[in-house]
Amino acid sequence: MPPPLPRILAVTSHLMPTFARVHLAFERGEGVWLVATNGDRYLDFTSGVAVNALGHAHPHLAAALAAQAQKLWHVSNLFDIPEDERAAQRLCEASFADVVFFCNSGAEAMEGAIKTARKYHSANGAPERYRIVTFEGAFHGRTLATLAAGGQKKYLDGFGPVVEGFDQVPFGDLAAVKRALGTQTGAILIEPVMGEGGVRVVEPGFLKALRELCDTHGLLLIFDEVQSGMGRTGWLFAHQRTGVTPDIMALAKALGGGFPVGAVLATHEAAKGMTAGTHGSTFGGNLLAMSAVNATLDIMLEPGFFERVQRTALVFKQKLAELKDRYPSLIAEVRGEGLLVGLRALIPAGDLVDALRAEKMLTVAAGDNVVRLLPPLIVSEAEIAEGVARLDRACAKLKAAHAPKQEVAG
Repeated sequence: MPPPLPRILAVTSHLMPTFARVHLAFERGEGVWLVATNGDRYLDFTSGVAVNALGHAHPHLAAALAAQAQKLWHVSNLFDIPEDERAAQRLCEASFADVVFFCNSGAEAMEGAIKTARKYHSANGAPERYRIVTFEGAFHGRTLATLAAGGQKKYLDGFGPVVEGFDQVPFGDLAAVKRALGTQTGAILIEPVMGEGGVRVVEPGFLKALRELCDTHGLLLIFDEVQSGMGRTGWLFAHQRTGVTPDIMALAKALGGGFPVGAVLATHEAAKGMTAGTHGSTFGGNLLAMSAVNATLDIMLEPGFFERVQRTALVFKQKLAELKDRYPSLIAEVRGEGLLVGLRALIPAGDLVDALRAEKMLTVAAGDNVVRLLPPLIVSEAEIAEGVARLDRACAKLKAAHAPKQEVAG
């Protein structure tokens, strides 16, 4: 019997060190503001990485969760869950979809979407059509299959053989997509707006071309709207601004307004293989999650909600464009849709994130040296102005810090 592994005595935390955490903790929040344990107030333009779409401690969400918590938390999917049915109906009525599968996270939603696409072809008598075309720079989750779909080496290293069945092509390269198609291809998977990949917006014409390829070759089109969905771009779903609809879509992050929940949406045809026993989830569709989803939809589906997000986003982009003009040595580009905004930096993006945190404003980095700005969708124009003012102060300090010595002296 092998000897036991030595125990590390100098443990400062019993959490696995898989996150490079900032040593900052919060005890409460309200709207777009967070209050740290030391009492400092922070303007939250991270929203839990596009999760807290309705801000912190939203009274309607809090009341819905509290009311459900006094009744039932969980009964399992062995029984009917009326709130589950209601949430699914509302999502379908607001989208292209006919059916919904509820799970607990974005990675689970993407796994479900991948399985749904593979099962569709198997149900049609073509199980060999399991391969999915994906795009370089994408991020689809942290499970083995979703890491393979993203194809990024830094996330795949050390986890053994890469899950088979994904063919990455360059972002926006339609000719490469066509070359990648073969007799085993079953689907094309894309984020309408890449979040982690650098807030890169896919052109509507490119999505239309992918839709046409799928229709021509009998493929399914899968949209990953885990980050871009649920109002983040000023539409309930990002693809709605393009007029292109998928066959399958994954949602999570803002779906529950901050409560962990994910979903796979699909047409009847695309989901034809997902029969009893083919997929499941112990916690998926639980009563607490469904109360959060329905409460979130209550707010987002109110008349005028998305028009307000679009107006606020336009003001934000205009102010950011002015900021870029003031600091051309720091900011190369303002990109994104709605309140999913990125600043491509000319200095390390982490430096700008740190400088903003020093100004008591929370942001998050992304690929392509981008800083993401993800305020809650309920942010006011006054709070947008406050955020831009803090950005201005951070940029002014960074400009001075990065200026040549002779320029500073002058």
